[in-house]
Amino acid sequence: FMKGKGRAPGDTMKIAFVSFDFGEYCIRLAGALAQDARVLLLLAGEQQPAGMAVPTDIDYHLFHKPRLRQAPPQLRMVTKLVRRIRAYNPDVVHLQQGHLWFNLALPLLMRYPLVITAHDAMPHPGDQGARNTPRIITDFGFRRADRIIVHGQAVKQLLVACRGIRSEIIHVIPHVVLGNDKMARETAERDGQILFFGRIWGYKGLEYLIRAEPLITARVPGARIVIAGQGESFDRYRRLIKNPQNFLVLNEYIPGEHQSELFRQSSLVVLPYIEASQSGVIPVAYTFGKPVVATTVGALPEMVEDGRTGYLVPPRDPEALADAVVQLLTDKELRRRMGQNGKRKVSTECSPEVISRQTLAVYRAAIAGHAHASGDASWALEP
Repeated sequence: FMKGKGRAPGDTMKIAFVSFDFGEYCIRLAGALAQDARVLLLLAGEQQPAGMAVPTDIDYHLFHKPRLRQAPPQLRMVTKLVRRIRAYNPDVVHLQQGHLWFNLALPLLMRYPLVITAHDAMPHPGDQGARNTPRIITDFGFRRADRIIVHGQAVKQLLVACRGIRSEIIHVIPHVVLGNDKMARETAERDGQILFFGRIWGYKGLEYLIRAEPLITARVPGARIVIAGQGESFDRYRRLIKNPQNFLVLNEYIPGEHQSELFRQSSLVVLPYIEASQSGVIPVAYTFGKPVVATTVGALPEMVEDGRTGYLVPPRDPEALADAVVQLLTDKELRRRMGQNGKRKVSTECSPEVISRQTLAVYRAAIAGHAHASGDASWALEP
């Protein structure tokens, strides 16, 4: 473990915040929570974004995340995490999504109220990483939780309908804002640049954006699609590309500063998903004042206000996708207005401070419910 510095003073709520993924998300939210609580952040070291400063008032520990099939290292990792949490003796444990080996250790932490943020209700098509954890293990974590946080009503409905989770313990809180618009400040927009950003899996619908390209460039000569991210083999997508000169493919991990440059350079961001829970790409696009074209799947329509912060189109529809993209590419003032609407939306609804207040309310509900079940209702009176 690598130990950070500092701790919020006072007799306040103690939170053990545990995550094996979602590094930037966790650091931003934990930093906001630390303004009103004492926070122990246990984060897989591979998830810390390069160059991202960690607030000094977080008790911060990085740990190594072995490959799932490496049983002895996994057991050592889980043992250290459980010992660290017990030594901290938190009022609540907050776990992000879950983890195959850590979920199996949850009975060792039964004394603590548990909140889980379910970033995905079900594995996405083509996302092999998510399928490495059997559903029974994920369900075990969800059912152990006193409260569950999701980032959209659509995800809540899936948890209720497909996982059998009680509706009353699920709380919908928006995805915290991501991205740093102060990086790459000198980078100018390149008219006609379309950005597809993030992990490349089948459910992301990249093939439909590729199929839309000839329809876009026929009406907007000089338009270019930037594909930035890694995931499954890119070979099948490369075979679909008819006009390679109209694409820039960055099939690799994109570090923070380069991410900022790509968003700043782009005229708009496209999410042609065929299935989704929610997406952290949308808050990043809004942070940089970029309009979004997304499909009407999952909770994406809850983040993209059609005609105000971007456009919504049906999934698997290259023609509709091309029409929406062209409308934005050919109207710079419309892009600017929608981008500013998105920036205001994310700053008012998704700021770490706003999300922190809502998350603290969920913690109090979890603590009160756990205390009631154990016969100690002292925390139930906290505001």
